[in-house]
Amino acid sequence: MPYFVGSDTWAQDISADNDRRNLAVIERAIADGRINNQAGEYLKTLYSDSIHWFREVFHVLGKCLGAPKAAVMKYDYENDSAIDEPIRIADINPLSPYVVNHRLDADPMRNQFFTSSAGHKIDLSVSSIVTVIVGAQKKIDRALDKITGKYYEDYVNDVANAAHHVLCTHGRVASANAIAEKIREEFSKRYISAASETVLGIIGRGHESIAVDLVRAIDKIEPPRMRLQDVWRVKCLFDLIPQARTFIERLREMMPDRILTVRDKFYDMKNPRNYRDAKIIINIGPTPEMIIPMEIICQVRTFFEFENKTHGAYETARKKKCAKSDSIEAKLSTYMEEGVKSYNRMICDCLEDLFERVGWNILYSRNNNISIFEGFPKECTLYYPPKVLDNILEKLDDALENEVFHVPNAPAKLSRHQESQIFHFLARFVLVSAMPYMQRDWAFVPTTQAEKLFNFVMTEVQRYYKK
Repeated sequence: MPYFVGSDTWAQDISADNDRRNLAVIERAIADGRINNQAGEYLKTLYSDSIHWFREVFHVLGKCLGAPKAAVMKYDYENDSAIDEPIRIADINPLSPYVVNHRLDADPMRNQFFTSSAGHKIDLSVSSIVTVIVGAQKKIDRALDKITGKYYEDYVNDVANAAHHVLCTHGRVASANAIAEKIREEFSKRYISAASETVLGIIGRGHESIAVDLVRAIDKIEPPRMRLQDVWRVKCLFDLIPQARTFIERLREMMPDRILTVRDKFYDMKNPRNYRDAKIIINIGPTPEMIIPMEIICQVRTFFEFENKTHGAYETARKKKCAKSDSIEAKLSTYMEEGVKSYNRMICDCLEDLFERVGWNILYSRNNNISIFEGFPKECTLYYPPKVLDNILEKLDDALENEVFHVPNAPAKLSRHQESQIFHFLARFVLVSAMPYMQRDWAFVPTTQAEKLFNFVMTEVQRYYKK
């Protein structure tokens, strides 16, 4: 039966046809010995009924963010931009990425930052709009490359290192290195994911006393196929980090049984590329036993713009396993540091806006326990250790005592306690919003009190990372 774009069966038909092609590729990979049956069966699960899983992705986003606030548009990965071509929800399919805007109704920053212009016109400088880029299904060839390439190499190294550790723990130091190398050699001959049996065969007789500990350690290692978590992938762009963390906390509250992993790297100082984002993996499968992972990457818009310009260089660095790639990583890190500074400049501007509002808030809330800023910024579990905040607030109180900081142009005379409340609030805002610098001693040239306070807080943050 013929079909056409926009028909009721178009998306289902092209998805089913793509499923058949993907399953054929998986069968050939099994027959050729490129992957084993366990990996093949898992890939078949991920690449069957793709229209159903893609609609599940859409359902999860709708449940967390509500209905789209604008038309759903096709997305062009080459140019990292939306195509001016609205599509119906019924036409969404795994072969075509799309972009849509939602509103984060639980946003703790909502309506806090604005610029007043002539008359009564108010321009929001930070919005609650979340731009959601839903990627098409990862191509099967790319998935195979990952689980037979990088993921398999990492798996083999994890197995070899686990065996080495167990042998050393049991006093078999002399044989640990030799067996670890033998494991790498044996695993390079064919695709192995049932590692315990193979490793026991390699160590042979004489090590029976450590077999239980060895099997226990190796069985905890995630096989290559389970490291493939981005067949279904989404990127959410926020203005500020606290908005991203609010979204993640909301996911945790709404579907705790579906959360597989959460990784917050906005503060990451160890990534050689100086890359910053947060990632959450959700199981969109029907049961905990049937895992269909969906990857949601949370990023701030400012940093996303810098990241886009590094894609080509990163691919070069990823493919080259030589000394030259280290210099490429260093250049990427330096470039991305400019993205951190650009984002932090926006935070500093927001801090300037807040200076004019918190003083009024203190007066407004006097004697009635009502605050304009109730729940802002929202407390989050993805945060610095409490001792960092306590240390900063203690030093901040000393600076207030010495009149290093004060509230300018207050609508009325403020007590020391009120000023302390204001600056404690502002310091917390910087901590939950700003990214630490890779360049440890960098700071803004302070021309305003907001910049001075921002530098004060970030200097303490940098001291925390130097420990």
